[in-house]
Amino acid sequence: MPRKILVPAALAAASVLVLAGCAGATPGSSGSSAAADGKVQVVASTNVYGDIAAAIGGDRVDVTSIISSTAQDPHSYEASAKDQLTISRAGLIIENGGGYDSFMDSLIDATGTEAPVITAVEFSHDYPGAEAHSDDDHDHEDHDHIEGFNEHVWYDPHTIAHVAEEIAHELGEIDAAGAATYEQNYATFAAGIDDLEASLADIAAAHTGQKVFVTEPVPLYLIAAAGLENATPPAFSEAVEEGQDVPPATLLEALNILKSGDVSTVIVNAQTGGAETTQVTDAAKAAGIPVLEFTELVPEGDTYLTWMAQNISDLAGTLTR
Repeated sequence: MPRKILVPAALAAASVLVLAGCAGATPGSSGSSAAADGKVQVVASTNVYGDIAAAIGGDRVDVTSIISSTAQDPHSYEASAKDQLTISRAGLIIENGGGYDSFMDSLIDATGTEAPVITAVEFSHDYPGAEAHSDDDHDHEDHDHIEGFNEHVWYDPHTIAHVAEEIAHELGEIDAAGAATYEQNYATFAAGIDDLEASLADIAAAHTGQKVFVTEPVPLYLIAAAGLENATPPAFSEAVEEGQDVPPATLLEALNILKSGDVSTVIVNAQTGGAETTQVTDAAKAAGIPVLEFTELVPEGDTYLTWMAQNISDLAGTLTR
């Protein structure tokens, strides 16, 4: 994502003092990857991956999500020395990658951790070089924004099924005694993913080709899986995602699309906004088009599965036969 977050310069200086309090444990070592109760310490960039890890790990893991509130914008998040300490103690790290949570790369590099890193974008079929991905290759690399690739892969249940499977595999490698538990929990989670995909297939069977307008590309994988068509001018969603002004001609094009009567639903990002997003929302309401708000994080009280199920249900409820 162009809105990359840099770790503040003060973090580098603060890290020397913070890491001195790690009880002498080597970052990434077995001594720093488990709590006193022996649970595997899992650190996720957002609560999306934290929730999935908790579902797979159950009571054999302790999960920390660096970003866990929908009041926080992952695009503008500034990592802290506390975050660096958290990463240094991790036994397993989960990030989105693709430039979405680039602060994680900075934290991982700063700690020198040797903990395995699961990067979700690598499990997307759309990720460049995905066919070359190996289950035996877990070396950490920087994952910058890739032009033309939509990094919001958590809105693709099929990709998330692969990510969850890898979480179960890595936890089993770290904690062999719990391997059977992790596999069983993964099977339960995968069944939930199957339910999501079945619901999306139902939408596709009834509404294939209906048009949806999205102010940002966050939910596009879900839209595609539902057989729906993205009617948004690319220049519009790209500008909003990058925090830039939408060109006047593009805004006019977007408003005309909404007035055409061809759009069934408008989806906005509940965690971000701007003048152009407001104009689109107002135009949609004036045209009688339902407006949905999707988030980038799991709302409080939800799990990944219940959150996605609600998003899919809400989407289905806006479509006409």
